[in-house]
Amino acid sequence: MENGQQKKNVLVTGGAGFIGSFLCERLLEKHRVICVDNFITSQESNIDHLLKNSDFEFIRHDFNTPFDPEVYPELARFRVKFDGLHEVYHLACPTSPKKFDQYRIQTLLANSQATKNALDLAVKYRSKILLASTSVVYGPRPADNQAYKEEYVGMVNNLSPRACYDEGKRYAETMFETYAQVYGIQVKIARIFRTYGPRMPLFDGQMIPDFITNALDGKDLVIYGDETFRTSLIYVSDVVDGMTKLMNTSSSDIGPVNFGSDLDIPLIEVAQRIIEMTGSTSRIAFEPSLLFMSQLGLPDITKAKDKLGWLPLVRLDEGLKKTIDYTIAHKSLLGFKFGS
Repeated sequence: MENGQQKKNVLVTGGAGFIGSFLCERLLEKHRVICVDNFITSQESNIDHLLKNSDFEFIRHDFNTPFDPEVYPELARFRVKFDGLHEVYHLACPTSPKKFDQYRIQTLLANSQATKNALDLAVKYRSKILLASTSVVYGPRPADNQAYKEEYVGMVNNLSPRACYDEGKRYAETMFETYAQVYGIQVKIARIFRTYGPRMPLFDGQMIPDFITNALDGKDLVIYGDETFRTSLIYVSDVVDGMTKLMNTSSSDIGPVNFGSDLDIPLIEVAQRIIEMTGSTSRIAFEPSLLFMSQLGLPDITKAKDKLGWLPLVRLDEGLKKTIDYTIAHKSLLGFKFGS
């Protein structure tokens, strides 16, 4: 690092996931990164390009069981026993719309047991720790479309079919705040709104990557909902900017911070843009809603602007173009052929 400073050891749980892989990439610009993942809803190809970096190490591990970085010989060069862990980013949690039912117990444990294991590491090493929380802690989209401020306490059905995720994330936030109060560690809570970009899993109900692959292949673009489905969309690099700014802020009592776009867009318009940008002849179709793919509210991002100097910088058309270009460039890696 500059001025002869020693690089920090940073642990990222869920680091091979969509957002996690971009976060690892960013952190490697300045730090040494330990990436932990079990590949339930992530993929090795997301981090293949990082494996040759001597400041990066991947450990395959289910964070629902305790993790001791000092017992792995491949982490010896990180000198964790002596240098410790400076920061922990906790992203580990299944996020598959189409396989949501399949991973309910893993989701429940990721938001409880895995969160406890991450926090226990932060206590042991006196690390700063950040939780990748979510907009769903606020509950369903309000009828008046009022943007959520962080002070809004939310309204979530703790017995609903998707409560293992929605209420689970609320419980994870409670764990973070309780550990801060009891153990005096620095905790950060990032409430992330709907995010898109390269490396999102295909054919998983995430819509944006499936829109692109179907448009390129001349197939219907399927919206899981109706013509009224609206959403905000933020590009992944803007989310990573927000998370790192939040981790680096000197304020220890900043509280939860929203990261998302405050622009409300009909999903049918997004699908039409993708059709136009790919020169596709595809049509738009509608299917019943998925439990995990619902309409979400909009973020009030005043706090992120005022406290962190953060703003989403990537416009939708620019982000969609980057995602389309990535999909075309990696079509063989992604496992499909256009026009087949």
